[in-house]
Amino acid sequence: MNWRWLVSRTYRQAAELRKHVWYILNSQRDELADKAVGEVAEALAAFDAKFRRTLHRATLRAAMADLEKTATMWLKPYPYPGVRENLKEFLVSGVLILGIFSFFLQPMKIPSGSAQPTLYGNVITDLTEPGVNGEIPPRWRRFVDWFRGIDYHRWMARDTGVLLIEPPATTLGFIKTQRLNIGRDSYTFFWPPERLLDHLRLRPGQTYQAGQEVFRIKISSGDRLFVDRLTYNFRRPRRGEIIVFHTVDLERKLVTYRGQDILVDNTHYIKRLVALGGERVRIGDDRHVYINGRRLDTNTPGFRKVYRFDGPPRDSVYSGHVNNKLALQYAGRGFAPLFPDGDAEFQVRPNHYLAFGDNTMNSWDGRGWGDFPREHVVGRAFFVFWPFTGRWGPIWE
Repeated sequence: MNWRWLVSRTYRQAAELRKHVWYILNSQRDELADKAVGEVAEALAAFDAKFRRTLHRATLRAAMADLEKTATMWLKPYPYPGVRENLKEFLVSGVLILGIFSFFLQPMKIPSGSAQPTLYGNVITDLTEPGVNGEIPPRWRRFVDWFRGIDYHRWMARDTGVLLIEPPATTLGFIKTQRLNIGRDSYTFFWPPERLLDHLRLRPGQTYQAGQEVFRIKISSGDRLFVDRLTYNFRRPRRGEIIVFHTVDLERKLVTYRGQDILVDNTHYIKRLVALGGERVRIGDDRHVYINGRRLDTNTPGFRKVYRFDGPPRDSVYSGHVNNKLALQYAGRGFAPLFPDGDAEFQVRPNHYLAFGDNTMNSWDGRGWGDFPREHVVGRAFFVFWPFTGRWGPIWE
C-alpha cells in the first residue's frame, strides 16, 4: 500500500477516481472507438504522472478534474449508475458472505438441551407454575435481558372465542412465525422454539373469555454459534471435540425406540465425539466410557468437565454418561438401547464416528442410533456469538 494513501484524504479520493475510470475503460474497450480508448488511456497516463509524485491538494484536484472531464467526454454513460453500483456491491457482499459460510464459518443455533450445560438450547419457563417467580420485569429490565437471550411473552385475550393454532409459516424465506387466534384477537411468535405448544399446554378448540390470560412465559434463547468448517479440511476430528454433523441419508435403522423418534433425517446434530472407527465402546456403571478397555476420565482431553460429576445423574448437569440400565434407574425410562448395561460393547464401524451429548440424562445420541459416516461431519463448534452470557466466546471443550 502506498504511504500517501494513509496520510491524505484527497489522495484517497484521487485513487478511487482513477480506479473507477480504469474499470469503466476496460469494461467498454470493445465498444469504444480507438480514438476514445487512446484519449482516456492518455489522460490516465497524465494523471498518473502527477498522482504518484505529489500530495499537493490543489495539484491533485486539478488532475482529478482533467481526468473526469476526459472520461465524461469519451466514455459511454451507464443507465442508472447508482442502481448498478449498489447492485454490484450487494452481489459482491453476498458472494463474500456465502463463501465465508460455505468454507470457513457457518452459523448454527442450538435447538435443544442435549449439550447442556456446555451449550444451551431453548429453555421455556411457564411463569404461571407454582413456585416460579411469575412477575414480568419492567421494560428496562426486559431490554437488558434481551441481550442475554431472554424474552417474555404474555397474552391476555382481547376477544371471546375459541383458540385456533395456525401451523408454522415462513415469510421471505427466513422469517419463521406461528400465529394463535382467539376470535378477532391474535398473537404471533417470531422464530418460535421447538415444541413451543407443548410447553404452553394449549389445546386447540379451548374457549377463552375477553380479559383472560392465555399464557405467561419466559423463553431463554438457545446459544448461537459459529461452526469452524475449515480445520477438518487439514486434519481429522479428535476425541473430545464438539462436532456438528449432518444426518442426511443416514441408515434408517434404530430411528425409533419404544415408539419414539430418536433420529431426525436431513438435519444437523451437535455432539461430543467419543469414539473413532474400529474402536470398541462400552459405558460402565461408573458412568465412564471405556474405549478398547481404557477408561475415559477428567484427564482425557475434552472430558474434564463431563466427568467432573458429583452425586446421582441429573438433567442439565455434568453427570458422565449413563447406559440404559442407569437411565431406567434414575430417569424411569430408557434411551440407550445400544448400551443396555455396563458390560455391553458397541463396535464402531471403520470410517465412522460415535458421538454423545453432554446432557446424558436428556440426549438422544449415539447410544440410541449408533455411529455415523465421518464424511457427514460439517465442522467443530468454534465460537458462541449470541447471547451475551458467560458462555459467549470461544468454545474450548
